[in-house]
Amino acid sequence: MFYNNHLWRYVSGIASFFMVIYFDCAFSFGTYALPIAILRQVLSFLFASLASCYFVLISKGSRVLTWLKDQWSPLKRDTIDKTGGRVTEGNTDAAFVEFQRVQKSYDGENLVVKDLNLAMPKGEFLTMLGPSGSGKTTCLMMLAGFETATHGEILLDGRPINNIPPHKRGIGMVFQNYALFPHMTVAENLSFPLEVRKMGKSEREEKVHRALDMVQMGAFGNRRPAQLSGGQQQRIALARALVFEPELVLMDEPLGALDKQLREHMQFEITRLAHELGITTVYVTHDQTEALTMSDRVAVFDDGRIQQLAPPDELYEAPENSFVAQFIGENNTLEGVVTAIRDDTCVVRLDDGSEIDATPVNVQEVGQRTKVSIRPERVEFNKDRLHADAHTLKAVVKEFIYMGDVFRFRMSVAGNDDFIVKTRNAPDAVRLSPGQEVEIGWLTRDCRALDA
Repeated sequence: MFYNNHLWRYVSGIASFFMVIYFDCAFSFGTYALPIAILRQVLSFLFASLASCYFVLISKGSRVLTWLKDQWSPLKRDTIDKTGGRVTEGNTDAAFVEFQRVQKSYDGENLVVKDLNLAMPKGEFLTMLGPSGSGKTTCLMMLAGFETATHGEILLDGRPINNIPPHKRGIGMVFQNYALFPHMTVAENLSFPLEVRKMGKSEREEKVHRALDMVQMGAFGNRRPAQLSGGQQQRIALARALVFEPELVLMDEPLGALDKQLREHMQFEITRLAHELGITTVYVTHDQTEALTMSDRVAVFDDGRIQQLAPPDELYEAPENSFVAQFIGENNTLEGVVTAIRDDTCVVRLDDGSEIDATPVNVQEVGQRTKVSIRPERVEFNKDRLHADAHTLKAVVKEFIYMGDVFRFRMSVAGNDDFIVKTRNAPDAVRLSPGQEVEIGWLTRDCRALDA
């Protein structure tokens, strides 16, 4: 019935249109009577159509918007799983920061970020970790508003922010080079973002004092950045990011310029402040130790994609692919072919012909090539700690390195001359000498068969 009514309206409208032109021409004179009549009626028809559309939007617009809202409500959006991929429908209300199928290209051809799906709950400390060119900093800059997403949507507390300029997003930012104003005092540096937000003088002074006390720099308000050490400048940059009490703080490799001891101290300081204040933090670094020390979860990036997203202990002890295993911490790799798979164990024949037990992770069939991953501290050369039926390998000690709390041995194992074994420097620890032959082994759960 709906279509019949509208069809009749269109037919009658077109017929009326031509009838009006006919009568217009009948009462007009001159060479251009017909073109002028047609032009006049076309313009009248377009004006009437635009007016009709306007009144329809006024009367029906709220119903259309309601329908669209129902179709794209959070209850119907796909949720994001911890590996960055799509899962079944569900509620994403818990996501405070969310990337939905975000892509970024600088030249229109090559994607720097490829189909990124990521969700963060409020109060989480998330680190984006990866080598140079992996896309981690680009993701941070898109979230800050300094770069525009080529495709997809970024949400903050459920609101799309793609078209919101950086200064209106209410996000705190800590840069690698601190970005402090050299002509301003410390207090003036902290007061600047408050002045931009039109806060009164007394309120600004109160917030500045509170932020400086928070980073234990209360006595340095009248100094200029050039009069501070690197660590002190870093604390001021952090205080400036926190002074206006943002719900989200972004940090782009802020500790890269500090020495090792100060960097480790600031790692704990930043983590403590973030958790005490309940601030959601996105931290970018290429330092694996930094990421494992500070984070609630770590997203490992490579080639514009998240390779694995997990808590630090899971990321280190249960890598899901060869890239993550090799990139996170120190790792031993042996290559071979899967010869048997039974339940949660597989047998791998290494390239030198020896066999070992491993946990199959992303190998599915017999005959498939694999890279076996073993952490140096999980290797044992004390047979009493191994199962009676565990496979062992012959090893030759190439080098002994004393590292204080740890003994580090470089061995030749199954054709790999850079196989590393670590043991704790305990009173009963055994020191192996270069040239010494030993048998080594490990628990099956500590040896992971990954993609080749």
